[in-house]
Amino acid sequence: MALTIGSAAFEDGAPMATKYTCEGDDISPPLQWEGIPEGTRSLALIMDDPDAPDPAAPKMTYVHWVLYNLPPDSNGLPERTRSEDLPPGTLEGLNDWQRTGYGGPCPPIGRHRYFHKLYALDTVLDDLGQPTKAQLLKAMESHVLAQAQVMGTYQKGR
Repeated sequence: MALTIGSAAFEDGAPMATKYTCEGDDISPPLQWEGIPEGTRSLALIMDDPDAPDPAAPKMTYVHWVLYNLPPDSNGLPERTRSEDLPPGTLEGLNDWQRTGYGGPCPPIGRHRYFHKLYALDTVLDDLGQPTKAQLLKAMESHVLAQAQVMGTYQKGR
């Protein structure tokens, strides 16, 4: 079985509910995964938006959530996951608000895509402090056994 990630809150490519965004409760959606490959020692999760600031003229990928060293026997994260709810051993990186934790969609214009990317790694990473997405990806180089993603969209209503 291949590595997969999904959410009970939205189908791949479908809109995300307002409660997961800055216009709502700004809580993380539930995520579940399966198909962890043999030899996986840890998992990493990155949520990002490649359409910032405007999907018609994207200039950057905005990072919303960075987690690493999730245990390979975990099978997901519940809705409203906070730092204290993370599985033992899980470490957090910095999002583009320069803080740890989930930061929900808050696009300034247009409908953006939000990718939740899961990586199966053949190692447990050293404590990187609070790495950025770029620093985590560099530390993961040559350790990725498999990856999967689920994408939700959001456009502000106000």
